Amino acid sequence: METEKEHVYVTSTELENLSDAPFSGDEENGGSEERKTEINGNWIPATSITEAKINAKAKRRLRKNSSRDSGRGDSVSENGETLKIGVVVPTSPKGKLLDRRSRSGKGRGLPKKGGAGGKGVWGTPGQVYDVEEVDIKDPNYDDDQENCVYETVVLPLDERAFEKTLTPIIQEYFEHGDTNEVSEMLKDLNLGEMKYSVPVLAVSLALEGKASHREMTSKLISDLCGTVVSKTDVEKSFDRLLKELPDLVLDSPKAPQLVGQFIARAVGDGILSSTYIDGYKGTVDCIQARAALDRATVLLSMTKGGKRIDSVWGSGGGQQSVKHLVKEIDMLLKEYLLSGDVLEAERCLQELEVPHFHHELVYEAVVMVLESTGEKTFKMILDLLKSLWRSSVITMDQMKRGYERVYREIPDINLDVPHSYSVLERFVEECFQAGIISKPLRDLCPSRGRKRFVSEGDGGRLKLESY
Repeated sequence: METEKEHVYVTSTELENLSDAPFSGDEENGGSEERKTEINGNWIPATSITEAKINAKAKRRLRKNSSRDSGRGDSVSENGETLKIGVVVPTSPKGKLLDRRSRSGKGRGLPKKGGAGGKGVWGTPGQVYDVEEVDIKDPNYDDDQENCVYETVVLPLDERAFEKTLTPIIQEYFEHGDTNEVSEMLKDLNLGEMKYSVPVLAVSLALEGKASHREMTSKLISDLCGTVVSKTDVEKSFDRLLKELPDLVLDSPKAPQLVGQFIARAVGDGILSSTYIDGYKGTVDCIQARAALDRATVLLSMTKGGKRIDSVWGSGGGQQSVKHLVKEIDMLLKEYLLSGDVLEAERCLQELEVPHFHHELVYEAVVMVLESTGEKTFKMILDLLKSLWRSSVITMDQMKRGYERVYREIPDINLDVPHSYSVLERFVEECFQAGIISKPLRDLCPSRGRKRFVSEGDGGRLKLESY
């Protein structure tokens, strides 16, 4: 039995309104088969009708947003339709995700809450918050809360943390030498009962260092007394050092003598009582502690004869003035010319701890040769420079700088020493033969032209002209 097919006639106006239908043809039939519809005598597949619905819906959305995007310019979509710039095609899956416009179509596009909203925003630009008044009726209100004072609490350092924290501070102090900086850093720490250990740690580190480090340690203890540590803490620290001397001797064999010098220096600076040593008389069984106290007693007795206790560590270090270093080098050379002990002169030069200033010794030594009248000074200075060169106490650069200084000032030296040019040439040649200086440095030695007081070729008569 044949069934008649229904003929559905759809006008163009009705086609545009088809998008309002809740279901499409495919959704009604579950997509099992393709339906066809006759329009104006032509059968049109249901898929074409679905595309027509999508296009009609897009047109309505474009007309709806035309007034909102009127000033943005136009662009053409893939279907040849005119679109506004910045408008995503509604069929795109990102259309709804990236569309930040209001869903209701209302609003002027201004930021929410006048710019006071959003993550990390504390209010509108320029807004100043007043002090919030405490509400007495607040159930969490506490009367004692208004009188509370909040302070940062720093826990006291234990023995392990103390050594780990203060060791870098003291080692850095040996580099810059600023006691005020160390004092400020120690005030920020809660030393608690470990205050007396500050001088102990400083002296222990100085025993393994140079003479200049011991001098800086004495100054540090003197400056910290009264601000960070008290005199009682200083006495307690030296008591502990005397007890720990048997262990300190293992690392520093000269620890008893050095600790004795620290005690004498502390008494001289006024941070340790003058009766401190007398309190140990007859009560010391440790050999090292007795040696330290004897050393301090000897040094303090020498101060009565006019010797300054502040020079117990010598006068070395790069922090000394140039005038003072020049004076020390001059005394070193004069003592060497009297004693002739090369090793002692080398030791004194190393104790000055100014390797960058060794050119001054070379300069002063050569000038002494030029000003001397005998061969003794000539040979002794030559032996001294040879020994310092072979032991690498004086480097090639310092030796070169010393000779170059003499070369530049030889015209002025010649005014006081008439034969300085000839003596300098001879001494430079001897140094070159001994391997002290190089050939280029020897060739730089200035020479003065020979003056002819007797005419050559005129019978040996003296020339009347003055030279």
